[in-house]
Amino acid sequence: MSEGFLIGPWLMRWNGFLLVLGIAAGALLAAYQTKRRGYDPEIIYYLFLPLLIWGTIGARLWHIFTPPLSSVQLGLTTEYYLTHPLDALSFWTGGFGIPGALIAGIFVLLVFSHKNGLPFWELADLLAPGAALAQAIGRIGNYFNQELYGLPMRGPLALFVDPASRLIGYEDVHFYHPLFAYESLLNVVNLFLLLWLGRKFSSRLKSGDIFLIYLFFYSTVRFLLEFLRLDVALVSGWNINQLFFAGLFTCAGAGLFQHHRFARKL
Repeated sequence: MSEGFLIGPWLMRWNGFLLVLGIAAGALLAAYQTKRRGYDPEIIYYLFLPLLIWGTIGARLWHIFTPPLSSVQLGLTTEYYLTHPLDALSFWTGGFGIPGALIAGIFVLLVFSHKNGLPFWELADLLAPGAALAQAIGRIGNYFNQELYGLPMRGPLALFVDPASRLIGYEDVHFYHPLFAYESLLNVVNLFLLLWLGRKFSSRLKSGDIFLIYLFFYSTVRFLLEFLRLDVALVSGWNINQLFFAGLFTCAGAGLFQHHRFARKL
């Protein structure tokens, strides 16, 4: 399997290329949504760099403090990163965690909206479909890195994993659930659901509903897929990613319930 393609003397890895492509596509969709809703699309361009930088830092920190089993087996534990800070800064060593990117992204959006006197929930609604698109494209890169696969399986959908990428204890198992493909396809479903709801029920939706629906749908997907995942991140014996998304699912669902319960009372 090809690792990537050459741009002059530099090798562009497929995983990195698809991440960049996903982010760019998500930003363009967010700019389009912003213009369609009557806002200046330059808002998205001002937000793009802070979201990219802090989202990357947040995702990296989540990986460092909650490393998955594959990293632990290679000795890339939290203690290792803390005692080897240069490796912590070497983004190509180890990986990233989407929960950290979500936390950092929400924080950046809160600061940006407060600083510029813009409504947080409306900005979040504008960004949500673009986030789903970026995740759908970016997840495909996991195929080229031979990562984010699930339990062993048989059948036409089974993913062959190279021996070098298999977890300890699974060296003789060849085929697995392609979790990255499941998540990518479900992110596409999330994307079209958000776009459809935004157009079909625009008069009934409250500010922040699209963002909360995005979080509700995505956290449900991630929570359920964690049951199939082999390369889990354990903290005190608990799957920390699954716990995080269970909490996010609860918060997003409660937010939607509160939005529309109050609306019915008015």
